[in-house]
Amino acid sequence: QMQLVESGGGLVQAGGSLRLSCVASGPPFISYAMGWFRQAPGKEREFVAAIIWDGGNTYYGESVKGRFTISRDNALSTVYLQMNSLKTEDTAVYYCTADKDWSRPWEDDWDYWGQGTQVTVSS
Repeated sequence: QMQLVESGGGLVQAGGSLRLSCVASGPPFISYAMGWFRQAPGKEREFVAAIIWDGGNTYYGESVKGRFTISRDNALSTVYLQMNSLKTEDTAVYYCTADKDWSRPWEDDWDYWGQGTQVTVSS
């Protein structure tokens, strides 16, 4: 079982930046692709970003392309989500995910999920 613990959420003004972190424990971190999803109240869960095991490939949801950057530090078993130029519509609970499968990272059937961290963007 892999455990995922997110941190870094909070309240920020529109146009600002936040960096989310997710620390993994359990199975070898480098064996897993990592991802981020988000869910706003009353809305479906949305794919944000994903990164392959060695960081050599990334994938982003259309709504965050060019603003968000996913990265990972395998030595620290940590994945990051740098969020710039934040918009009010980015307000959501952000979830860290892990899976050995990389075939369709945009689908929300990842094996492991964190508890989520709240991001609120004010106007």
